[in-house]
Amino acid sequence: MARPVKKKRSRRKQRGDRTLPLTKVNYIMLLVGVGVIIIGYLFMLEGSVDGVMPIVIAPILLIIGYCIIIPLALLYRKKEEVSENAESASQS
Repeated sequence: MARPVKKKRSRRKQRGDRTLPLTKVNYIMLLVGVGVIIIGYLFMLEGSVDGVMPIVIAPILLIIGYCIIIPLALLYRKKEEVSENAESASQS
C-alpha cells in the first residue's frame, strides 16, 4: 500500500503573523536618518580638497546616518509594546 501524503503547511500563513510594526516615531527617525545622509553628501560637494567638511565631517555624518540612525529607526519599539507582547506570549 502507498503511504499517505502529508500536506505541508502554507508558509504564507506563518509569514502573515510576522509583521514589522513601524509607528510614526519610526518613520520620523527614518526621515531624520535620510536627512543626515543628505547633509553628509552635500558636505562632500564642497569644492575644496583640503577642507575639513568633505574629508572629516561628511564621512562621519554618513556613518552616523547609515550605521546608527537608520538601523535604530527600523528596530525601535516602545517599552510598553515590548512588555505587552511578552505578556501575551507568556499567557498563550
